[in-house]
Amino acid sequence: MAEIVIRNTNERITGVDNVRDFLNKQEVIYEHWNIEKLPEDLQTNFALTDEEKKRILGIYDAEIRDLASRRGYKIWDVITLSESTPNLEELLNKFEEVHTHSEDEIRAIVGGKGIFIIKGADDVGYFNVELEPGDVISVPENTPHFFTLMDNRQIIAVRLFVEENGWVAHPVADPGFQ
Repeated sequence: MAEIVIRNTNERITGVDNVRDFLNKQEVIYEHWNIEKLPEDLQTNFALTDEEKKRILGIYDAEIRDLASRRGYKIWDVITLSESTPNLEELLNKFEEVHTHSEDEIRAIVGGKGIFIIKGADDVGYFNVELEPGDVISVPENTPHFFTLMDNRQIIAVRLFVEENGWVAHPVADPGFQ
């Protein structure tokens, strides 16, 4: 289950209802998928083949199509990052810059862990959303944020897009980021 850390106060928010309430106030969608549907070998393999990625998409087809019908997503894929990912540091440097998109950025975590750092309302500032398998999050369009890995440096996530070319990051220079 996701946990929140408000960066300027180090306040930690735990518990599914508290997390969901906080994220709703920040206009961030938070849902949960049943991770037990996914076989263990697909949850812990951070070097998935294309065929294994297709298996994950098939297992979560109903959940993906439900999100697509509600939110207008047209395409989806599976991304996996770990120490075995070529150019991992280069990718993380790209991800770890505050940016926005012209569409929401949604991730369904099915293996490993990751963190979205999101700019909230003025009274909140930036906050971390620590994600683990089963967590589904959608950062609203035009909201400054970035994504990175946690200490385990491993993640498998389903990504959904409205734009068929995927999203494009628009860097944000924010002196308030800490």
